[in-house]
Amino acid sequence: MKNLLKITTISLFSLYSLDSYGQVSKIISQLHDPNDKHVMVTAHRGDWRDAPENSLEAYKRAIELGVDVIEIDLNKTSDGVIVIMHDGTIDRTTNGKGKPSDYTLAEIKKFHLRNGLGRVTRHTIPTLEEVMTLAKGKVLVNLDKSYPYYIEAYEVLKKTGTLNQAIFKTEDTYQNVRAKYGKLLDSIVFMPVVNLDKPEARQIINEYQKQIKPVAFELNFQSDTSSILAKNDFINKNGSKIWINSLWASLNAGHEDDVAVDDGNTKDSWDWIINHGATMMQTDRIRELLAYLRKRSLHR
Repeated sequence: MKNLLKITTISLFSLYSLDSYGQVSKIISQLHDPNDKHVMVTAHRGDWRDAPENSLEAYKRAIELGVDVIEIDLNKTSDGVIVIMHDGTIDRTTNGKGKPSDYTLAEIKKFHLRNGLGRVTRHTIPTLEEVMTLAKGKVLVNLDKSYPYYIEAYEVLKKTGTLNQAIFKTEDTYQNVRAKYGKLLDSIVFMPVVNLDKPEARQIINEYQKQIKPVAFELNFQSDTSSILAKNDFINKNGSKIWINSLWASLNAGHEDDVAVDDGNTKDSWDWIINHGATMMQTDRIRELLAYLRKRSLHR
């Protein structure tokens, strides 16, 4: 009887693991298919409207809502542990003061995150390992502010078995990234961030696609007059997806979430972004964007 129970338990666990992996494997396949027109949704700092930004709870809620990617911001403690913190200090988002590097992991875990109203909660600053353990088998993870910590992040991803779920990114050029990280660049899922307002934007994209064919390009712009926006199908044809942020007008020339949600004008916001080639969108309005995309049969 004990052996039967043990076998049953192992079988159920195996089925759960397969289902879990099956979920993320579909998202990974979509990420690596530049011709898939379904739109992948990234939750900016998790579901921060219902939980403290960059908290495990915010990420858990975003995953439950059905996003494809969660965005996290990397920082490091004095004892070398990668933690999740957007700002250079913990002042705004916790009841503590100072930089993450002022504290060991044990010390920084004593502080608590604030919610959107500034109230101190029970939630603490998570580590990268904790986030990747949560995300394993479920969603992809966008590693923002990760450029100084590629090596440390890589080790955490290897340890947690989540290397294929993480997207490394930077605004730096191919030459500089290769010089800084060498062969590591060939072992990670990589997405350059390109400012289309800069005259060298097309050259940066072309060089990356010539050398390594990144999985996607994050395109940021304060003006929507770039010739790349007018005709960017070359990015897909050369093997990469297009990511455009729908949060913050400064990243998308005003074609933002609030225009869609507060003004009820999707034509000049989400429609515009999709019509300009984006099949990856990062949002601060998770529920509304998912509902909009599903209504248009543009999300799984």
